[in-house]
Amino acid sequence: MSDEATWPPLGNHEADEAEQRVRSAVKDCVHCGFCLPACPTYQLWGEEMDSPRGRIHLVGQLLDGAALTPATADHFDRCLGCMACMTACPSGVQYDQIIEAAREWTEAGANPLAGGFAADDRAGDDGARDDGARDDGARDDRAGDDGAGAADGDRAAAGAPTAPTAPRSRADRATRAAIFALFPYPRRLRAAIAPLRLAQRTGADRLLARSGLVGKVSTAAEQALRLAPPSRPRPAGRFPERVPARGARRAVVGMLTGCVQSVFYPGVNAATARVLAAEGCDVIIPRDQGCCGALSLHSGRAAEAVRFAKQTIATFEAAGVDVIVVNSAGCGSAMKEYERLFARLAEDGGEEEPEAGASPARPGQPEAASWSARATLLSARVRDFSEFLDELGPVAARHPVPVRAAYHDACHLGHAQGITAAPRSLLRAIPGLDLVELRDAGVCCGSAGVYNLLQPEAAAALGTRKADSVIASDASLLISANPGCTLQISAALAAQGVTMRTAHIAEILDASVNGGPLA
Repeated sequence: MSDEATWPPLGNHEADEAEQRVRSAVKDCVHCGFCLPACPTYQLWGEEMDSPRGRIHLVGQLLDGAALTPATADHFDRCLGCMACMTACPSGVQYDQIIEAAREWTEAGANPLAGGFAADDRAGDDGARDDGARDDGARDDRAGDDGAGAADGDRAAAGAPTAPTAPRSRADRATRAAIFALFPYPRRLRAAIAPLRLAQRTGADRLLARSGLVGKVSTAAEQALRLAPPSRPRPAGRFPERVPARGARRAVVGMLTGCVQSVFYPGVNAATARVLAAEGCDVIIPRDQGCCGALSLHSGRAAEAVRFAKQTIATFEAAGVDVIVVNSAGCGSAMKEYERLFARLAEDGGEEEPEAGASPARPGQPEAASWSARATLLSARVRDFSEFLDELGPVAARHPVPVRAAYHDACHLGHAQGITAAPRSLLRAIPGLDLVELRDAGVCCGSAGVYNLLQPEAAAALGTRKADSVIASDASLLISANPGCTLQISAALAAQGVTMRTAHIAEILDASVNGGPLA
């Protein structure tokens, strides 16, 4: 049984399961309002329906059978998914589960509890394969969404009801399909930015930006042009599949290279591997890894996320590692959610039989483990880079890095994963580094996956506020743990005429451990 045929759930039993799961989370909200001042979009507009409490109310209406209108969908789309509300909530409301359901319904085209789905453009890349030459050992995921369109057709043929109107315009759906046919695939992304690199070298990118021509064709493309960083030197040679530990081996770790990270910030992956090796880790970097599914999962494209997740699970099972270290906050958050993602799949009737020979059994893993069991085992082994190093403890000597630096909490690290102390502990242990706190370190910068491409006005307002905080800190270096945040804040600073060095925490530690200069 395919994922497309069972996700979102269509049958009565499966719909009941989905309804009860979300309804339980909705009922936990006591409407106290603690989430309001923590919500960036409520801060921007003061609109109740653009707060977590308001969106929970809208989901409650959908659970009672209300139609999913374009206006309702717009309130869901305006949510950053930063999860600051979960940090603020005294009742422990699982807002992440609520907004994920809302986004899946919006992406599907209608409220499934109010009468079926509207046909949409979820098919994305029509099964295109990304088989070009590999230049860093990271294979683009081939589990693209090549069957969703057929699934919609099957539903229509079977007489399933469809909504009279879709909550998103055709142009919006086409933009989203294009984004998800590009960003989860590093080789495609590299090919797409090749003309941009040429334009940057000749200054044509600035002329294009001033002309406004790109924006007339696509607002998302205009935003991508604004956000794209200048070209950085790529690590020499092909990325190795194994980086041996220096000194006594303390752990065998797998490393996720990521999509945006590997294309725009390849030096971050190189620094991550060097620091892990210096701390006594054999670093395994599977050459056939692809997208982890984070962008898809956090955008309501659950079936697509499942396909990406399956390959990621199988890849790292075969790698035989103790821990999987992730240096991108959004990716780490998504991989820690695999357990819940596949548990939902099983509950909704979409669990598949194990694939014979898909990957060898790990210690403690049954030979015929279900995808749910395999996802649970993998999620338990995922660690953020700073989280893992903090748990492991340092053995490598630290050299001075004399710089005044501000640290920005990526939302999917600070709020979604609850990791705020570990990065600061690691940074404060570096001699000479003066770590200053931003006045709004935990407030979203407006990046939020692909939010800054799809909601440019809100993203720009939040980016400006974050840039103001960075400038006020009087720091000369901005540190983040997520590539999207670095892109967003750098662009916001540039818009104010400020050029500031940025670095991932791995690059700072690499400079300290290995004594080299910052890029």
